[in-house]
Amino acid sequence: MSSAELFQGGLDLLAVALLALGIKGLSKIRSARAANQLAATAMAMAVAGLLISAQPTGVTWVWIAGGAAVGGGLGALTARLVPMTAMPETVALFNGCGGLSSLLVALGVILAATRRDGVTPNLLVLISIGFSIVVGAVTCTGSVVAMGKLQGWLSTPGWMMSRWRHGFNIVLATVVLLAAVLTVVGSSDSLWPLVLSASLLGIGLTLPVGGADMPVVISLLNSYSGVAAAAAGFVVGQRLLIVAGAMVGAAGLILTQVMCAGMNRSLTSVLFGGALGLPSTDGKGSGEYTNITSCSAEECALTLEGAERVVVVPGYGLAVAQAQHTLREVARLLENHGVTVTYAIHPVAGRMPGHMNVLLAEADVPYEHLKEMDIINPEFPGTDVVLVLGANDVVNPQAKTDPDSPLYGMPVLNVQAARTVFVVKRGMSAGYSGIKNDLFECDNTSMLFGDAKQVLSTILGELKALGLGQ
Repeated sequence: MSSAELFQGGLDLLAVALLALGIKGLSKIRSARAANQLAATAMAMAVAGLLISAQPTGVTWVWIAGGAAVGGGLGALTARLVPMTAMPETVALFNGCGGLSSLLVALGVILAATRRDGVTPNLLVLISIGFSIVVGAVTCTGSVVAMGKLQGWLSTPGWMMSRWRHGFNIVLATVVLLAAVLTVVGSSDSLWPLVLSASLLGIGLTLPVGGADMPVVISLLNSYSGVAAAAAGFVVGQRLLIVAGAMVGAAGLILTQVMCAGMNRSLTSVLFGGALGLPSTDGKGSGEYTNITSCSAEECALTLEGAERVVVVPGYGLAVAQAQHTLREVARLLENHGVTVTYAIHPVAGRMPGHMNVLLAEADVPYEHLKEMDIINPEFPGTDVVLVLGANDVVNPQAKTDPDSPLYGMPVLNVQAARTVFVVKRGMSAGYSGIKNDLFECDNTSMLFGDAKQVLSTILGELKALGLGQ
């Protein structure tokens, strides 16, 4: 073994170790930022090791440098320009790019081998190519559809919500399997039908999924992208790519299971059951509100000023309004006044896991103030004020009280147990589940209608008028 191979092996081993530590660190709020940088460093080391081993020359360096410049530039531009509200769509797009990369690698290997000397790769490589094409194509088109649905660019056709879609997907899956087998046994004519049918299967599987289940699908597609990368590693004979892809695939699958548990949904029902929250068959849980109490920002500020313990429940409405910085200013005033302020984080609040954590971290909210659902729920009975900002289904008591509700069994935040609840919403529109929220009609709940940032700005002004800022 040459010194270059030994050096690459050592570098690969170090990169794998750093990547594992990075993925582990992402599970904790406090260490997530450093863990992300650690994983990025691991990938940079992996690329460096590959280049040292391959020792490209001439025009190859031009292609490598050009690709790195374009990809790095687009990545930096995306990181600076994409707002936090669009982060789920961005994650979906990146998953799609990972799937497309694996697809292109597999196609490049088999086409180059066939055109160079007319000899197809061995059986193991052909199986890896077929698997990489299937998973890569499904991941790519499925992720693009997920991004389009989250952005509101795509809607589900009526027939895709019927049972006919299962027949459509079964036919596509059969074609994919047949074309994959023919590709593995060496039939070049089946290659492009395989790519096309697998791409259509990705669309067919993702398009019927409802908005509430889309975060689960994005997490699953992230797992797919890791599996596709591992398959591509077998295709090109890179052990590091195999290991890294397998780690990403396993982490994505674990996260998917955690999210399903957080929504009381099975993965099967997400993928094959259609949208979450179709109205109850007997009409329970739907209908008009009859006992709504609204209040002004001044009344809310007075109540907050007299409280000892306040819990904030952030939701997607907070992200849309970009109100996290204003919220932090309100919290600082209250904390300086001796009020204890904490934040209740539901596992599926927002549109992706950790969405609210990242949003609040952007506003420099201390990590120790963020509390997970299982920890904060027992504390609500001793809470003076709960401020719900743009959350809906994750605070709906129907999940515990109405067996006929589509939310029944889903773990939720027990905010109704607090002494006073203020809910900030633009209007009375339903959440992803499409049903009314019984919390809004509780005797201890008051509604503040308006944009979260505007409402919080008004509350901030009222608190300062009460002398909290002095």
